[in-house]
Amino acid sequence: MKARLDAIDWHILKELQQDGRMTNVELARRVGISAPPCLRRVRALEEAGLIRGYRTLLDEKQLGYEVTAFAMVGLHSQTEGDLIAFEQTVNNWPIVRECYMLSGEVDFLLKCVAPDLQTFQTFIIRELTATPNVDSVRTALTIRRTKDEAMVPISK
Repeated sequence: MKARLDAIDWHILKELQQDGRMTNVELARRVGISAPPCLRRVRALEEAGLIRGYRTLLDEKQLGYEVTAFAMVGLHSQTEGDLIAFEQTVNNWPIVRECYMLSGEVDFLLKCVAPDLQTFQTFIIRELTATPNVDSVRTALTIRRTKDEAMVPISK
């Protein structure tokens, strides 16, 4: 473990994962300490990089993004410079919501969200496969989401 956390720190992290919008007073009540030391602990966890940020999770389908798909990308070259160049390109594509470099037969896995199938197909044909160094692209459309746990499993 990179950081030394006590039971209260773990409890703070668990509570904030469940509801990052709660007030410091409410968080302090839930973890059993007063508000000032709770705030100091949260700030220390942020400064240490354990808390990377706070987000609101949106329902993509209700916002008109009907297609969630994955693209498995193989590159011609996996030199560090080529990997960095591909990652920089990916960062400019709003349709790509998550990107993972993998080991094995596939170099990158891209999670894509699009308003419709045509938009996703256009992205694959005009953007992804046309990108320098891209050797192969395989795609998979999701049928339904069966689990959505965006959080780290904290059992403490």
